[in-house]
Amino acid sequence: LVRGNRQRLWQVVTNLVSNAIKFTEEGGIRVEVSRGKTSQKEVELLFAVADTGIGIPPDRVEDIFKEFTQVDGSTTRRYEGAGLGLPITKKLVELHGGEIWVESRLGKGSCFSIRLPRQPVGPGRST
Repeated sequence: LVRGNRQRLWQVVTNLVSNAIKFTEEGGIRVEVSRGKTSQKEVELLFAVADTGIGIPPDRVEDIFKEFTQVDGSTTRRYEGAGLGLPITKKLVELHGGEIWVESRLGKGSCFSIRLPRQPVGPGRST
């Protein structure tokens, strides 16, 4: 067991899965949760949401975490969205001491990863 804001974590994962669904017409989506580094004071949770969707052009990867930004104008019309989901997701992850990043190949899909440190709870503070 770990300490954390379940509602905010759910919001983060739900947004990433929703985006994966939205941008994947064929293929699949994979969600993975694992434990990273562990100590008596901290447990690192690792999340990955991967898809076989449209992918992101390499020169636009950094932009997707900026407010009101879409990969291109036609994406806004076809897939809708205000360009706020990923910036809010990034802010929530960072407010909880974590980090988020994306690896993507245009036409092949994307993988959004999160590293989130948590405090263990329970008898002896075990994980």
